[in-house]
Amino acid sequence: MLTIDGSEGEGGGQVLRSALALSAVTGTPFRIHKIRAGRERSGLLRQHLTGLNAITAICNADVDGAVLGSTEVVFKPRAVVPGDYTFAVGTAGSANLVLQTVLLPLALAKGPSRLALEGGTHNPTSPPFHYLEAVYAPLLAKMGLTLGLTLERWGFYPAGGGRFVADIKPVEHLTGFDLLERGDVREVQIRAVVAGLPEKIGLREVAAAVHLLGRDRDDGRVLSVGGGPGNALWIKVVCEHATELFTAFGEKRVSSDQVAERCAVEVKHWLAANVPVAEHTADQLLLPLALAGRGSFRTSAPTLHTRTHVDVIQRFLDVPIALVEDSGAWRITVG
Repeated sequence: MLTIDGSEGEGGGQVLRSALALSAVTGTPFRIHKIRAGRERSGLLRQHLTGLNAITAICNADVDGAVLGSTEVVFKPRAVVPGDYTFAVGTAGSANLVLQTVLLPLALAKGPSRLALEGGTHNPTSPPFHYLEAVYAPLLAKMGLTLGLTLERWGFYPAGGGRFVADIKPVEHLTGFDLLERGDVREVQIRAVVAGLPEKIGLREVAAAVHLLGRDRDDGRVLSVGGGPGNALWIKVVCEHATELFTAFGEKRVSSDQVAERCAVEVKHWLAANVPVAEHTADQLLLPLALAGRGSFRTSAPTLHTRTHVDVIQRFLDVPIALVEDSGAWRITVG
């Protein structure tokens, strides 16, 4: 049985999520202690417990320590069973991270699955639903994995209450790929969403983002949706070989101009780096490429989060992962 120290490296929830997914795929039992020791509130929060319970359900695992606040878990998986499942976080905790915990084990199972996931869909501390839809799912499609996503209710922090459905078609083997060039920018979409808040908030954010990026007004749009209260601004950049989506969230005592600037700065940083993969997407690509056994991409300097993820993957899989500086950027090669 593997033993994992959850305090090592970045010390967050990604260590647990990746270990659970890899354990389910490989059949390797593990014990993790000092869970999320690098966070202000250590141990299992609601979204981490929901992810643990979800993967326990899909592979009928034996588990010790599956309670709120637990800092140690022992996980012993059995065979993954595809099917229809519903998992609810019960708070504004990220339903998207619950999906990422069970997605790859279900995708590599013997039949299709449909997941209904409830909780936060647009949360400042995790990839929002529209990132999964615009960036993550298309990258998985390049690897042969078909992931259909349908947003049924928006769920913003702190109210939560969101819901989406994920349809997963199985794939016998993931296929690795190389993503080394971004290519020219073909389209920029600027979207502000307001839920239970005045539309003028979104209008100001869009106007500011259009100005900061030197775009045309037609690139921007405001979406008024139900639920909330909540507000987010995202900027989707479609290039010849890569697509990225950057998000900033509205907060009390933070102006619309500040929200727009936060988002636009990320866009400008990525464009200036001239790499196809932004730092957050680098984290998302590591696990599927490792399961595929090969692949490579260029990105900006790897974060501690990325390096920690590499360490966890290599505990379960005998696959080399190299992080090498490459002409002012970094090239990450798997296999």
